[in-house]
Amino acid sequence: MFVSLASTTLFGTVERTRAQTYPIDCAILLCLSGGWPASVPCSRARAEFIRRITPWPVEPPLQIWRCPMAASYNIDGTGEDGGRIYEILFDKPRLPLLKTIAVLPSQEADLPPTGVFSVERVETGDLTKNDTIRLVKDRADIDISGPEFNFVRSIRVFDVRYARQYRAGSEGDCERSAVVALGTYGTQGDFSWRRSSISTLPNVHVGLENWGDTCPRIHHRSVFVDWRDYEGNYGYEQVNY
Repeated sequence: MFVSLASTTLFGTVERTRAQTYPIDCAILLCLSGGWPASVPCSRARAEFIRRITPWPVEPPLQIWRCPMAASYNIDGTGEDGGRIYEILFDKPRLPLLKTIAVLPSQEADLPPTGVFSVERVETGDLTKNDTIRLVKDRADIDISGPEFNFVRSIRVFDVRYARQYRAGSEGDCERSAVVALGTYGTQGDFSWRRSSISTLPNVHVGLENWGDTCPRIHHRSVFVDWRDYEGNYGYEQVNY
């Protein structure tokens, strides 16, 4: 999906004088960093950001590996905020990313001569045809390890796959069970899931306020995403299902 940023003001400062089209994840990245400013491109970007966490399946809301940040962008306008955001995203030094390549012993002489590589030597029986060359494509294509990209790493996705609380019989014990997964972003924008719990949910999450209390009946499923923008302002969305 692509979004047009033609003749639109982003962050109230950056104006386009000619039409350009960006992958939707570039728009998500820019609009998220600026606190989702009111504009047509940012409304579309936020809608896609939320659509991705709407079951099923639950996807990473920002797929930064789909935004070609190593490209060159010329920005019109003189606003300090917009210029700083574009400078952060597109003028940072282009450091090579780690590429993991699975090779057969007979292929070792054919490795590319430049770049940063992690070579995994495997035997013939361990590879399928599609595994012969495996490049990591799940992270940003420039170095985003600096604090100016903390807004990417601030994104958290809580997938409450189910949470049940009920009393077994009129005088029985309170039965509780829940499965919660937490999705987070790594240093270079790589996304991963890990097991979590109800206790880790932010206070603004709704639907489980009486969990662990006097055992009212609860049956709850939701996906909750929160983040902080470039200035550190907090935002969140919740989708119940």
